[in-house]
Amino acid sequence: MKISCKAFELELKHPFSIAKFTRTSTPLFLLKIEHEGMVGYGEASMVPYMGESYETANAFLKKVDWNRFRFPLDFAAVMAYLDDLAPGNPAIKAAIDIALNDLNGKLLNKPCYEVYGADPAKMPVTSFTVGIDTPAVLRKKLEDAKGFKVIKVKLGRENDQEIIETIRSVTDAPLYVDANQGWSDRIKAIDLIYWLHNQGVVLIEQPMDKNDLEGNAWLTERSPIPLLADEAMQRLKDLDGLRGAYHGINIKLMKSTGMYEGHQTILRAQTLGMKVLIGCMSETSIATLAGAHLAPLCNWADLDGPFLTVNNPFEQPEFKDGKYILNDLPGLGLKGMKENLFD
Repeated sequence: MKISCKAFELELKHPFSIAKFTRTSTPLFLLKIEHEGMVGYGEASMVPYMGESYETANAFLKKVDWNRFRFPLDFAAVMAYLDDLAPGNPAIKAAIDIALNDLNGKLLNKPCYEVYGADPAKMPVTSFTVGIDTPAVLRKKLEDAKGFKVIKVKLGRENDQEIIETIRSVTDAPLYVDANQGWSDRIKAIDLIYWLHNQGVVLIEQPMDKNDLEGNAWLTERSPIPLLADEAMQRLKDLDGLRGAYHGINIKLMKSTGMYEGHQTILRAQTLGMKVLIGCMSETSIATLAGAHLAPLCNWADLDGPFLTVNNPFEQPEFKDGKYILNDLPGLGLKGMKENLFD
């Protein structure tokens, strides 16, 4: 195998604010794996709060013995090996997993959705995310949401109702809400949840602190809206402990170490009777398409990464009527990489 890497700064169209911070770009680590005349692409989106960086990604890649990987790939063995190399590092592990999945699909001459048993006809709509901002900026951001059928709203500060009212002055589209652990008073939170229900909110991610299992369970028992674990849901091993505390989970490939464990997590959640939203970080077409190949297995999708950025190095994914349109190309079906990206 021949391995190529590229540090890349993904620029956002607008400053992105959630309950606890604001950012204008996201550092990425792009990966290319060449084998038997085929090429697989992967991506690590290293949002700062997850603790990964170019330095940690490089250090991890130097530990990997690529000669261990043989086709047909045993992805369970691949992930066990990567986890044995070092704990943590989920984003760079995801980059390896995604690149190997892309390569695997090409070697099998199958799209990744076929490998994982997902039916593109069952693709859910994906939401368009707007971060916390002033009413004027929120209205401007919503101009970019044309073509999307659902809006995802970041809440968790003192002006939550103002944000929703501003959005409702522009659109009556269904809303997803992500509080990013921003609510601390359960009584105020449940009152707000009922108000949000009346505003057409379909689901709410991580209402209270991820460590407050009892508080989130209290809300879940009373909420008219599905409540999903986000920050509380990192790896597959976390899932069983969340049963009963949430109605479902948000999985992101950058947390789950890629497509293999993401798929395992979806299947396990279904056996527990929990609903699944598949989301993304700030990502290019690589990682969001990886998520889209699993999205038909999920209840909801929030895979808007390329549409919130200005320098996606690949062609924008095909999108129609609020949904990803997956082509029948093998692997991820990526198109239109800029020349010399890995030079």
